[in-house]
Amino acid sequence: MIEIKGVTKNYGKHQVLQGVSFTVKPGEIIGILGANGSGKSTLLSILAGLEQPNGGFFCIDGKDLLKDSKLRNRTLAYVPQENPLIEELNAWDNLRMWYSRGELDKELKNGMLKLLRIDEFLKVPVSKMSGGMKKRLTIGCAMKGGPKLMLLDEPTSALDMVCRNEIYDYFENFRSSGGSMIISTHELQEIELCNKCYILKNGVLHPYIYDGDIQHLIGILE
Repeated sequence: MIEIKGVTKNYGKHQVLQGVSFTVKPGEIIGILGANGSGKSTLLSILAGLEQPNGGFFCIDGKDLLKDSKLRNRTLAYVPQENPLIEELNAWDNLRMWYSRGELDKELKNGMLKLLRIDEFLKVPVSKMSGGMKKRLTIGCAMKGGPKLMLLDEPTSALDMVCRNEIYDYFENFRSSGGSMIISTHELQEIELCNKCYILKNGVLHPYIYDGDIQHLIGILE
């Protein structure tokens, strides 16, 4: 069981997160919805260890990942909205920054890099990749070491339907193997993938059940 408890974040007098709390079970996908600027990316960057909270806990098996960077790095993978890849390098060289040669060969042959079909564009420079290729490669780099939890910030934003479906297939495979995910999203397909959803508004996290009424959801987010 993964537990986020009372996470707060202030920028001066502006309180972005007010005691955010929720749990994530093995094999569960949690969706975090909210308008632009609501704090979704801030929450994920705190969980990833890129920003310091003003308070709160992020625990797995009773251990606080906010205080144990080694355990956090073994436990989770973070996929930001922005492209973190080195544009001048090809897919192989980007992967080699994370994987040993033996690990990389194994994953490309029958592991999750094969599932992501990264073996099909190993020699393509990042600067010449499509958006879908870049996103798959970013996920592949982040997943080194077999983490239990993925943090994804709008993972399929601006991708076409084919690329989205390929990435969703990978998400389902990861979930079926017991992996957990926290996704910040605006996409209806991703909302439908989630076991639970929450809306982050005015710094407060509220449980939300999507019933297919998009106009109702838009009204809540406004």
